[in-house]
Amino acid sequence: MGELDIRPATTDDVSAIVGMLADDPLGAQRESPDDLAPYLAALERLSADPNQHLVVATRRDRVVGTLQLTVVPGLSRRGATRSIIEGVRIHADERGSGLGSRLIEWAIEESRRQNCQLVQLTSDNTRTDAHRFYERLGFTASHVGFKLTL
Repeated sequence: MGELDIRPATTDDVSAIVGMLADDPLGAQRESPDDLAPYLAALERLSADPNQHLVVATRRDRVVGTLQLTVVPGLSRRGATRSIIEGVRIHADERGSGLGSRLIEWAIEESRRQNCQLVQLTSDNTRTDAHRFYERLGFTASHVGFKLTL
């Protein structure tokens, strides 16, 4: 399958990232791959924030996966720092290859390196396969998440 590299995302990666975000029933409704301007602006904001880590997984210089890791300092849990994993996507022809596990393992290790005491993520209720995947990696569905669209 070739060597896998996990590195910070660049502007050259945005089209591939947005393509993966849009490549499922939920993403197809909320993403706009034909207009990259808002995504490029978002990448600029993310890149300026040291607590944001938008990464891509590449194989032979082709983007095959992505995720965003956010490090959040806090007061609860005795001043614990936590990380949040968001936007996990694997290219359709790489699903089932173990790449998702490698990306999440990277995020967990980076969270440790950033002195986080907790890693958390949310997953849409309809993504039952993803729920099984995260449970296999040791995550527990211990909380109920809420969102409010603004």
